[in-house]
Amino acid sequence: MNAAYENLLTRRSVRKYKAEQISDAELDAVLRAGTYAPTAMGRQSPLIVAVQDSGDIARLSAINARIMGTSSDPFYGAPTVVLVLAQAGNRNGVQDASLVMGNLMNAAHALGLGSCWINRALETFELPEGRELLAKWGVEGDWIGVGYCILGYPDGPAGEAKPRKEGYVRIIR
Repeated sequence: MNAAYENLLTRRSVRKYKAEQISDAELDAVLRAGTYAPTAMGRQSPLIVAVQDSGDIARLSAINARIMGTSSDPFYGAPTVVLVLAQAGNRNGVQDASLVMGNLMNAAHALGLGSCWINRALETFELPEGRELLAKWGVEGDWIGVGYCILGYPDGPAGEAKPRKEGYVRIIR
């Protein structure tokens, strides 16, 4: 089987990470793959922000947990959190950013890293605390959060794929 196709079939969300930070080369490779995601009219409209500062990750985790109504770490201890933003008002922005998220996760798996899409980025960056973080990171303009792609070295197996459900695909001829 083709390696790229096999990668698509075997990628799983990882929800337990080692504390060790991923290498710069690994981060660069994952981010580069994200920039090659298809976007409407090739505009490359999303913004990718990689966060490895433990203090900023802790703030993001606390905000996200509060939105979710829990005290647990929504980032599962991952040492890298990649935020993908869409331009507010861009009619294709969320779709473009979602394709970036997919590329990030598939690239991470291809490199032996764990990843998981974490929600509540939209709500996080609607809050003043979230906007303060964007300003701290030099993000200007009107952006909406689409998702967080957490990255790290898996601490244990990711698990097996669930069987595909009946009726998932329909072919109309």
